[in-house]
Amino acid sequence: MAKVKVERTKPMKLAYVEHVGAYGSIPFDRYIEQLYGWAKARKVRPGFHPLGIFHDSPKETPPERCRTDVAIPIYGDAAPSGNVKVKDLPAMDVATLSFKGPASEYQAAYDALSAWIAEHGYEWVGPSMEVYSKKPEQVGGQTVVYAKIEAPVRKR
Repeated sequence: MAKVKVERTKPMKLAYVEHVGAYGSIPFDRYIEQLYGWAKARKVRPGFHPLGIFHDSPKETPPERCRTDVAIPIYGDAAPSGNVKVKDLPAMDVATLSFKGPASEYQAAYDALSAWIAEHGYEWVGPSMEVYSKKPEQVGGQTVVYAKIEAPVRKR
């Protein structure tokens, strides 16, 4: 497992689409394509790394009720349109864990991150975020994910 560290994020503006349903069935490709098309049509510069904001714990919330914001950073001002919304994400302290591996190992990564947070005197204070460094790939019949998992934290 990769090393966990605490970082301070920069504030950013996001264009995003809300999704409700199981985390494993989010149509990321469709949403990301829609978001980049929206940004192009409004002449705002999109960031390179899309992200997911996961509002619910799949251990506590039924899969069909899990809420996700699929987002891209944007630079410039644009009004929301259709199902694309815009919000400002403030700067925050996050415990981070880099993940490169099969999607089947995601829960173990989240469990390790949660344990580190508790062991180092922090508490988890907001929805988890995943910043994707590249598109998932199919390797040996498994989906390999490349993400930086971020958990908003504060010292207890």
